[in-house]
Amino acid sequence: MRYMTSEEIRQSFLDFFKSKNHTVLPSASLIPNDPQLMFTVAGMVPFKPIFWGKIEPTYPRIATCQKCIRTVDIENVGKTPRHHTFFEMLGNFSFGDYFKREAIKWAWEYVTEVLKIPEEKLWVSVYKEDDEAFEIWKTEVGISEKKIVRLGKEDNWWGPAGPTGPCGPDTEIFIDTGRSENCPDVENCSPACDCGRFLEFWNLVFTEYNQDEAGQLVPLSRKNIDTGLGLDRLTAIMQGVETNFDTDLFIPIIRKIEELLGVKYREKENQDTSIRVIADHSRAISFMIADGILPSNEGRGYVLRRLLRRAVRHGSLLGNKRPFLHKISETVAQKMGTIYPEVKEKLRLIEEVTLKEEERFLENLEKGTKRLWQIINNKGNLEGADLFMLHDTYGFHVELVEEMLSDRDISLDKEGFEKLMQEQRERARAATGNREYGVISTLNKELYEKLGGTEFLGYEYLETETEISAILKENELVDTLSESEEGELVFQKTVFYAEKGGQVSDTGLIETSTGTAKVFHVHIPYQDMVLHRVRVIRGQLKKGEIAHLVVDKEKRKATARNHTATHLLHAALRRILGDHVKQSGSLVEPERLRFDFSHYSPLSLEEITAVEDLVNEKILSALAVTIEEKSFEEAKSEDVIALFEEKYGDKVRVVNISDFSRELCGGTHVKNTGEIGLFKIVSETSVSAGVRRIEAITGNETLKYLRDLESLREDLKSMLQVSEKMILERVVMLTQDLREKEREIKKLKEKLLSGKSGSDDHEIMIDGTKFFVRIVENAPAELVRNTADILMQRLGNGVVIVFDKQEDKVLFVVKVSKELTQKFNAGQIARNIAKTLGGGGGGRPDFAQAGGKEVNKIEEVIQSLEEYVRI
Repeated sequence: MRYMTSEEIRQSFLDFFKSKNHTVLPSASLIPNDPQLMFTVAGMVPFKPIFWGKIEPTYPRIATCQKCIRTVDIENVGKTPRHHTFFEMLGNFSFGDYFKREAIKWAWEYVTEVLKIPEEKLWVSVYKEDDEAFEIWKTEVGISEKKIVRLGKEDNWWGPAGPTGPCGPDTEIFIDTGRSENCPDVENCSPACDCGRFLEFWNLVFTEYNQDEAGQLVPLSRKNIDTGLGLDRLTAIMQGVETNFDTDLFIPIIRKIEELLGVKYREKENQDTSIRVIADHSRAISFMIADGILPSNEGRGYVLRRLLRRAVRHGSLLGNKRPFLHKISETVAQKMGTIYPEVKEKLRLIEEVTLKEEERFLENLEKGTKRLWQIINNKGNLEGADLFMLHDTYGFHVELVEEMLSDRDISLDKEGFEKLMQEQRERARAATGNREYGVISTLNKELYEKLGGTEFLGYEYLETETEISAILKENELVDTLSESEEGELVFQKTVFYAEKGGQVSDTGLIETSTGTAKVFHVHIPYQDMVLHRVRVIRGQLKKGEIAHLVVDKEKRKATARNHTATHLLHAALRRILGDHVKQSGSLVEPERLRFDFSHYSPLSLEEITAVEDLVNEKILSALAVTIEEKSFEEAKSEDVIALFEEKYGDKVRVVNISDFSRELCGGTHVKNTGEIGLFKIVSETSVSAGVRRIEAITGNETLKYLRDLESLREDLKSMLQVSEKMILERVVMLTQDLREKEREIKKLKEKLLSGKSGSDDHEIMIDGTKFFVRIVENAPAELVRNTADILMQRLGNGVVIVFDKQEDKVLFVVKVSKELTQKFNAGQIARNIAKTLGGGGGGRPDFAQAGGKEVNKIEEVIQSLEEYVRI
């Protein structure tokens, strides 16, 4: 067995199976096209539709090196030799082509003849009832019967993934490491023993059955092969090292960590654990960001954020307090960029996202850790509210807290935490509002069954005539709607655009021979049936009448301008910021557009200007906006932007803006970008972690915006009595003058507050100690504290209490001389007084602050002060 680099091993595997007529495919994304999975967790994931029989295979034989993410054992990463979050899986696959014989014999050939692992070190396991596999190993490969171990379903059976589906036995190849120090029975040790001596490195799965709902196994008409050979584990074998972290896959990264953090690997075990965690997570972080995942509080983004913060925390355990993780990305790209070019191409993005997240978390790490231990020292456990506070205030995920306390017997109320998190989600949902027309009623379903869908003519026409098919009033069918009444109308066809895809609905008029109604909202409650919510403004509308439908032309045009502008904005953001930008939501109204998108940091003024300039450049170029109808599958295969979380029909509309933008969209658009007019971004804000929001205006709204600015400028000129060029200079001068005056006022207030004794001062002797009490009104908190300091300096030795009376509450501070803190405790005095004043507070033995609502009880407290100062 010769030493091989990881690059040589990877290439030798793919070359070997290429020689066996396998098509070698590149790795699929870490984001699977599978709603059941968050990540690609194995080499077979991209081929699940083939295994499930949903699609026909393009190639009967395939070989890949697939990048994978698994986080089920994240707590063990760094503590064991072989647990990882990111890893590579070598695999060969057959879809109804070859089966057990070829899979077993080729695996043996590759292991013994290409890798040249000595046969005497190899053992295999088979499913205990799989006589066919046993015989192939024994008779055709020639392995001694003693070295073929029969094991049960828990070891040598794969699937199904759910209660039903494809499944089958598997066979595994092991290497005897020779390490038998943990074995209770060295003489009879085999892969059946869990002592760790035998290391499994290749699993060959024979998918030959389908398990039905009754649990019965039915033979598949087309049998498949799915194998998984872990590159990290195999590299450790070929390089003769004890752990995967000692291979050339990790050593360059570990050397970089040593350089950045000033530590040495293999010196201290607890230090080594942190180095291994950082090395592992840095690879996962780079690959996840390269595949378009950004840190967030949900889904894949939550996992990424968890890995980032876990790595940063382990950096802090090594004594580091500065961002460092982003600097490891280049080492990852250098090592992995040849086989996975995306980590090189996206290196700048990976570094920027990682740095921003590091900076954000480091700000809170020290404070949060301090707060965590304060709670533990006070309570001895963590309640749901504590976990929620640590999560909400400091960004400490529950898993991070669990790990920080893993060596202590401290209970965590995770159920209470989840309840509070759910309440927060519900409050957020409630804040977005819930329109009653979104509810699917039984009546709507019955109407659809009777009348069918509504044909939309609004792409070509803004007026049409059609019969009123049905009238609804308060969710009941009626025959008429009279003046001032509201209801909903159903037609066989319409020119009114119904609200969907972020675009608001059209408004307009509906006229019949007997009445007129104003359309103020149009929506789709069920399937493709359109309801027109109206208010009758003249006469009455009757079921069966012919109605004239007229869309408000100016509002439609304004909405179309803004909708096409969102497509230009999306394309411009991807050009300026990078193709990690993805739409996260939008709102298109006649007056404005709102566009939410994935991005890791606020846009700089330069970036906003560049986006604005690019959009306006495309508007001035008067680019043609064309619409194509295609099948959804055809559109997916082309370079068309789509929100694949959305539901699309068999036929989709592709909106093309020259060669600048191509998106799936059902909305209304201008025919030429020149119709949009001037585009202006009015705000750029955060929606949530990893999601930004731009609001912008076009057309007449931009003209109004500029006129408002012009009016403001004229008002400023008049108020300041200066020319336009001098406005800024004059404002700066006034601001400086104002600050100087504020400083003077503050000094005067301090003088007044800390001046000689007055009618609101009280000097009281308690147990030989002088208490000085002062009452002030509506003073800033900082001045109240300063007043207490100055009064204490004058007093020299004693206790100072300053009450600050405000309109509906009282705030106060208590200051005790250092030498008197054994006799009087400021924190306890503050708590005692606050109870009487209907509030709370506390602090240190020498200084405390508190407050209450019962302003009228201050004199009562002062008269009975002795009752409040006892410890």
